[in-house]
Amino acid sequence: MSTREKILHTLMENPGSTINELAKAVSINAISVRHHLTSLMVEGLVQSEEKRHGVGRPRLVYALSQKGLEKFPNRYFELTSRLLDQMKESLPPAVINRFFTDMAEGLARDYREQTRGFSIEEKLNYIKTLLQKQGFSVGWEKKDDQYFIYENGCPYYHVGQAHPEVCSVDQTLISKVMDIPVEKISCVLSGDSQCVYCISHEVLERESS
Repeated sequence: MSTREKILHTLMENPGSTINELAKAVSINAISVRHHLTSLMVEGLVQSEEKRHGVGRPRLVYALSQKGLEKFPNRYFELTSRLLDQMKESLPPAVINRFFTDMAEGLARDYREQTRGFSIEEKLNYIKTLLQKQGFSVGWEKKDDQYFIYENGCPYYHVGQAHPEVCSVDQTLISKVMDIPVEKISCVLSGDSQCVYCISHEVLERESS
């Protein structure tokens, strides 16, 4: 794998990386990373933004652009899209939506048995591994008594552009495995840099009472 490819893979897994973080990840100096980033930005594969980090001047962080994310497609997206096109010609929207929900609930039933008795953070780690196997780069964090799940490099992006119903699969799956309502607060199909799900403080309090 070339240095350029290593940078792209690192940004897929760690959006919002600094030049120093990228240099450490790909084992080259910061000057070389800056040179590669300049070329990748000219090609439209990488974008940058200023991000505040404590006191002082904001720092520059980098992430894949939508064009960059498309460098990591799922090879089956074209067939899936065609199948969904055919289904939509024959079935009403409510049936299509129910199809995706039922599919996610069916998957979740198997996984819930495996996570029975897990703590919320053990379930989050389980979901992280589960979604990574599906082609996502996934992370989670606890912040202000809430939990946030981050998905990057969506393997459904191409299909989701024409068939946004596929987005319901992950949200349903996460909610069912967690056995807690999960809210989607950002989505790549809406122009956001990543999909983010939130388990709010209110939900956690209600579930624990």
